[in-house]
Amino acid sequence: MSSTNKARVVVLISGSGSNLQALIDGVADKSLPIDLVAVISNRPEVMGLERAVKANIPAEVLDHKTFADRERFDQALMAMIDSYHPDLVVLAGFMRILTPEFTQHYLGKMFNIHPSLLPKFQGLHTHQRAIDAGEKRHGVTVHFVTAELDGGPAIVQASVPVFTSDDASSLAKRVQRQEHVIYPLAVKWFAQGDLHMIDGKSVLKGEPLPPSGFQIESDET
Repeated sequence: MSSTNKARVVVLISGSGSNLQALIDGVADKSLPIDLVAVISNRPEVMGLERAVKANIPAEVLDHKTFADRERFDQALMAMIDSYHPDLVVLAGFMRILTPEFTQHYLGKMFNIHPSLLPKFQGLHTHQRAIDAGEKRHGVTVHFVTAELDGGPAIVQASVPVFTSDDASSLAKRVQRQEHVIYPLAVKWFAQGDLHMIDGKSVLKGEPLPPSGFQIESDET
């Protein structure tokens, strides 16, 4: 951790940055003991960059389209991230598949958030897929990042009911409200030194978490 005893956090984004905003709000109200030292986007002119600037956080753009291949982009991204000496890297709507070299470099120090109750519905269009599958509950998972896409050990999951009246949009909104609860929570656990990845498992306060992570159920309508 840094000399201020706060975890140094770099956030990677590709879009609006709503989960970034949840972290910014946590810093502002002093519920999150972290320093947001940089926000990096692979896409220029997205709202998340505006959020960073408004919060006086260094905002960088590394446009993946200017690189010949995924490996060269990831190498440049690693160099940019490491220049900020982070304790934790947070993927907040970062829409890039990362190389094994990249994920190994930050193993145990990088989080992702995925809008499903992993291991269900890895990949895209999770809300519609949950509705199509007749799921009674759907939700969101924060997990450590490994080389397996959406496959690292779960840290915390929040679930919400799926109603017969739901479409993908209404369900997404309900899930997103839970995202903004559990992502700051996972980051807080890490920053406090309570959360670690050990032998491929998430360990909270010395106790291995179950494969689905710490469970939070919401019954909001």
